[in-house]
Amino acid sequence: MSLVDGTSAAIAAALDQVGPRLKRLRTQRRITLTGLANTTGISKSTLSRLETGQRRPTLELLLALSDTYRVPLDDLVGAPEVGDPRVRLKPGRVKGRTVIPLTQQPNAMQAWKIVIPVSKVNPEPRANDGYEWIYVLSGRMRLILGDQDWVLVPGEVADFDTRVPHWFGSTGNEPAEILSIFLRPGERLTVRTKPQPAKRHHAPQPPAPSA
Repeated sequence: MSLVDGTSAAIAAALDQVGPRLKRLRTQRRITLTGLANTTGISKSTLSRLETGQRRPTLELLLALSDTYRVPLDDLVGAPEVGDPRVRLKPGRVKGRTVIPLTQQPNAMQAWKIVIPVSKVNPEPRANDGYEWIYVLSGRMRLILGDQDWVLVPGEVADFDTRVPHWFGSTGNEPAEILSIFLRPGERLTVRTKPQPAKRHHAPQPPAPSA
């Protein structure tokens, strides 16, 4: 099993426990589904399906529930504390996007879960040293790499040299959720299993510097 497969299985197992945890929390607070729907703006049917496990929780839904219950997001998903127990990874806002760091080591590979709102539609290409790997979890994400313009859907992957001017955002139709892994120059992901054919998007390599 590859590292990505193992991580995906762990995430799926954690998400399976979210429904019972949400229902227990609502019951303890003596809040009805109707009352919770009025407070969060999430429909009663969606809340019911979340609690019974008939619907997978998205980051957007969990953030609204976390704010209403006044509990940390990682308490809702039962995320284990890793490394220094005094350090808790919290969602933040970066250039209008909701960003949850998945790593704590500042000088190593960086991983994030990112929610891209519908409003992020104006390209702002940038370039920097490194390498980035993006996996689309939900929604549709627009990706600009150099002079290429793509729309990625759930299950698709893009990996590219970040020295190529790039930007990713919304198509303007729906929010998108992605996993992003950033590697510094010289670092690469190690795949332990034989890769299977998959739709991937690669950026053109930047021109070599002139002598």
